[in-house]
Amino acid sequence: MSLVEREPKRPTARKIETMTETELTADYVIVGSGAVGMAFADTLMTESDATLIIIDRYAKPGGHWNVAYPFVQLHQPSSFYGVNSKELGAGRLEVGGLNDGLGELSSGAEVLAYYDDIMRHQFLPSGRVDYYPMCDYLGDGKFISKTNGKSYRVKATRKFVDATHLNTSVPSTHTPNFEIAPDVTFMPLNDLPKLQGSAEGYVVIGAGKTGIDACLWLLDQRVDPEDITWIMSRDSWFINRRNAQTDMSFFFDTMGAAANEFESIAQADSPEDMFDRLEATGYFLRLDPDVRPSMFHGATISHAELEQLQRIKNVVRLGRVSSLGLNEIVLEKGRIPTTPKTVHIDCSASALKDTLENKPVFQGDHITPQMVRPYQPVFSAAMIAHVELNYETEAEKNKICGVVPLPDKDVDYMRFTLAALLNQNTWREYSDLGKWMMENRLSGPGRMLRLIAPEDEEKRAVIQRIRENAPLAAMKLMQFLET
Repeated sequence: MSLVEREPKRPTARKIETMTETELTADYVIVGSGAVGMAFADTLMTESDATLIIIDRYAKPGGHWNVAYPFVQLHQPSSFYGVNSKELGAGRLEVGGLNDGLGELSSGAEVLAYYDDIMRHQFLPSGRVDYYPMCDYLGDGKFISKTNGKSYRVKATRKFVDATHLNTSVPSTHTPNFEIAPDVTFMPLNDLPKLQGSAEGYVVIGAGKTGIDACLWLLDQRVDPEDITWIMSRDSWFINRRNAQTDMSFFFDTMGAAANEFESIAQADSPEDMFDRLEATGYFLRLDPDVRPSMFHGATISHAELEQLQRIKNVVRLGRVSSLGLNEIVLEKGRIPTTPKTVHIDCSASALKDTLENKPVFQGDHITPQMVRPYQPVFSAAMIAHVELNYETEAEKNKICGVVPLPDKDVDYMRFTLAALLNQNTWREYSDLGKWMMENRLSGPGRMLRLIAPEDEEKRAVIQRIRENAPLAAMKLMQFLET
């Protein structure tokens, strides 16, 4: 039973006009209508009668998707992205291309249209949501319109929600931290489709997901791999996308990967041995078998994408770029030549803030949504909203919503995974929460668990392997982290 009292639908906000500002009041004030803010708001809308004020700096909901590069796609299946109440995509498997046979990946345009539809056709018609786009939140309950300059003061009678904590940095708004000489051809990958004429070559700066996307886009445009130079300050461990599917036909890939993951950790003698075992089972992939990765950001790729990337042989591993000149690129550990007619593509923005402070999700009258399950920020946001509505004390809410720290280095995978295992162990204490997760479409593997037939011994054996090895994996990770 929800602890939020059920009330008849009522107007969202109380407004009081003064000479200098407008005062607004609602049950929940949410700053940010990106993926996290929308998933959080959706749970409040479907599981309570609360009123909401949503403030955002963009003209449309969707957060960083508003300024993402035009060929961007999700890198995990659409089936567990978005909000719980509305499916994203058609639930189909793709035919052809680098994601052939796997769950469809929505484009950035599709994601934006999806969030716009939810705001216009679900949230606003309810009469319980007051939406303020194109507004800068100034802190301390104040925000200002970027279109008319009006000032507002907002009050939350229940909670204030900072859905911007996991802000994603995008190339189009990123300022590079290296010097760029005049007349160097330099651009974010947003501008790649605007290229006119031919270039002498392309230099992709950045080893993360945007760097991968830039390389794949160039190859898809039939650029010769020999004409691409990829500056990679660190190699990364990648997640095999085949093991992150929600269709039941992939049960032994997805759930089998989880079983393999926990067994690999439990049986490992050292962190190095653990990564070797994880790679041997197909859980992890890497670009070059001769170069050991030192980065882990949770990027997900298919085998076909990896094979395409491996066509690029000019991979520069000399650290970060210090400066770009017309004829030379200076890096931390060396120099490489370039030319005035070479196109240099900036993919060096970190997806998330470089120094992101983990804080308790629930603090007094503030909620700061963060990840409580690996790779799933939107499920995490929906779950935090559910916990807010259904559990009473702050201590219990924070116990359930332990923060899973965002990874950067390879060793962060251990902290990331241990936090997730500890959360999973806590959640077993709450049968109602387990039922909610099983029925939540954002949960991903939850739908698979629901569909296992009682007589299907082969699938149940995989689940048993997960249950047996999860606590052993947690203990082994604690041991590794202590040493």
